[in-house]
Amino acid sequence: MKIQERTGAGNPRSAASVQPAMGERLPTPPRERKPALAALAVLLILVGALGATMLVLRAGDRVEVVQVTSDIQAGESVGDHVTSVMVADDAGVNYIKWSQLGTLKTLKAKTTIYKDTVVMGQMFAKTATLPAGKANVGLSLKEGQYPVGLKAGDSVAVYRVGGDSGSSSSGSSSSSSSSSDSNTLIVDRALVSFVKDEKDSTISSTSLPVNLTVDSGDAAAVSEASSAGEVALVLVPGN
Repeated sequence: MKIQERTGAGNPRSAASVQPAMGERLPTPPRERKPALAALAVLLILVGALGATMLVLRAGDRVEVVQVTSDIQAGESVGDHVTSVMVADDAGVNYIKWSQLGTLKTLKAKTTIYKDTVVMGQMFAKTATLPAGKANVGLSLKEGQYPVGLKAGDSVAVYRVGGDSGSSSSGSSSSSSSSSDSNTLIVDRALVSFVKDEKDSTISSTSLPVNLTVDSGDAAAVSEASSAGEVALVLVPGN
């Protein structure tokens, strides 16, 4: 009994388990460094910064050019039917800059230019040009010889109508027959290339200047009927 007690008293540590002291931290494994990911992150930051810089530079490299606000027919000037828009500057595109608007108004459209088109130099010329086989005929029309609201770009049929002088001594029946025979179709479809604004104070209240683009072979007949005051225009489908 004494030997056992001495043994227990002589080795007190064997009776108690080892515990960490209060406040002592357990060791943590060392962090694994990933230099490749760090380099990729830096690269992405640089690319983003470069892209933002390019956008800023491109935004500043813009020019103010001319855009039409309504259809411009062949042979017409843009007049006041224009606005300015900002576009990216491109040396390969022949834009008409807003500062050149005064010169542009002295030129004529080569072909129809539609609303919202950004204008380019090759669309205009000093003089109006017509397609081969076409002619421009000027008319001076009275009320009743043209439809109300006639405008450039409309398609019309051209008729020769009988004059109302009827001064011949023939009876009313023969006069009516002659007038009916003279109401003939000259052109089934002609393009109205120009109409003077009816609000223009320089226009006579009894006449309206109109230009028609017709086949060259029909130009003489239309001009003759117009000179005699025996021409009438009728809108046809397709307007």
